[in-house]
Amino acid sequence: MGPEFSTLGTIGRLVYPGNEELVALSAAAAVISRIRLTTSVLLGPLYTNAALLAKQAASLDRLSGGRFVLGVGLGWRDDDYAASGLPTAGRGRRLEEQLAEMKRVWSGEERGFAGAIGPEPGREGGPELVLGGGTPAGFRRVARLADGWMGGGTPEMFAEASVGVAAAWKEAGRAGAPGKLALAYFALGPDARAHADGYLRHYYGFPGEAAAQIAAGAAVSAEMVASYTAAYAAAGCDELIFVPAASGLEQVGLLAEATG
Repeated sequence: MGPEFSTLGTIGRLVYPGNEELVALSAAAAVISRIRLTTSVLLGPLYTNAALLAKQAASLDRLSGGRFVLGVGLGWRDDDYAASGLPTAGRGRRLEEQLAEMKRVWSGEERGFAGAIGPEPGREGGPELVLGGGTPAGFRRVARLADGWMGGGTPEMFAEASVGVAAAWKEAGRAGAPGKLALAYFALGPDARAHADGYLRHYYGFPGEAAAQIAAGAAVSAEMVASYTAAYAAAGCDELIFVPAASGLEQVGLLAEATG
């Protein structure tokens, strides 16, 4: 038997023909009984009704037996905000207000004649909360409001940013250390490089070389998967979520072999 993965993750985006994250993970919760279910990350400011999002997250956490991890971020694509009729300006402040409201909902604060919004989350106090971001303001937001942080980019970029997260955590007077997660793209098997290039250039669709650089960073061999795993671990990463850049289900088995 090969290794068991620790988490099933999703990536948030609106203007793309993918399934909405909470819906997708609810379906997964019905057939996956052990590992965590993680939004990595959901674009919080697009969900403008914070109380409703809190209810959705609590429901998923309860249905999964407390295995839901709510990863939230701001996103960095203007088209997702434009399609929602929302400004990008002030989104950091709006996210902080949203998270504070969600925590009040999860605590059972009464809101009407029936009492609290509910349901009571599977995990006391609400789902585990992880925030994405790579700026000092984002690091301070993690330290004030979250249980952990999620970063992207290269292992070197992750290591540099994690120092900022740890410093903000200490400055905020938080005990212990934040959980640290990262994302890495991969495609394995025949035509792995072509799959990675085609998917990631389309998904990001940036002009110039930005999308090409992201695609070039995808792990396209078992050796690269092993190298990335070791490099992120050395950088202090607690959990690395590999995101497939090829759609075939065989990618799961190939990744299991590469990480075994």
